[in-house]
Amino acid sequence: MAINPPSNRIWWKEPIHGVELAWIIIAFLWGVFMFFFMIAWHFIGNQNLSTETYRIMPDRFVEKVEQFAEEYALVDSSGAPVEVEGVPVVAPPAGGDVYMLGRLWEWWPVLELKKDQSYRFHLSSADWQHGFSLQPVNINISVHPGYEHILTLTPTESGEFGIVCNEFCGIGHHQMTGLIRVVD
Repeated sequence: MAINPPSNRIWWKEPIHGVELAWIIIAFLWGVFMFFFMIAWHFIGNQNLSTETYRIMPDRFVEKVEQFAEEYALVDSSGAPVEVEGVPVVAPPAGGDVYMLGRLWEWWPVLELKKDQSYRFHLSSADWQHGFSLQPVNINISVHPGYEHILTLTPTESGEFGIVCNEFCGIGHHQMTGLIRVVD
């Protein structure tokens, strides 16, 4: 029951007031503008990652990452592998492919990249859906098992960049981190 019911019960046949019509037109035009601006911003905004995604068996991707880590693992002067909290540090050649694996509860391995060099990142998960959130540059990708996500990244600043999982993946989710070092 309305407080002030319309005098004519067939409300859709009532004429539209000029102010109301103006707001309808403004809302429609704003919606059309935003629709096309979202498409344009993908190309002019330089913030959206253009990625490739392929299906892959999780165990096959694990093998690829392990081979990559073995081939490009850093060693110290005594020949011992360089590690950060038990995770090997890997330094791939500039411009090459980089493999990173998300699994309960780590991003593996630690990467050492060169500043101002482009790399093709290959990301996947061995077990659950994980989030790849590179901080503080705010790159966020949902990484799914069975899919290999490939994106091109060019580090423009040197330093250490943390990776956190931003998709809840179980009891150890809050400890799931990784590291990328960028050197000059």
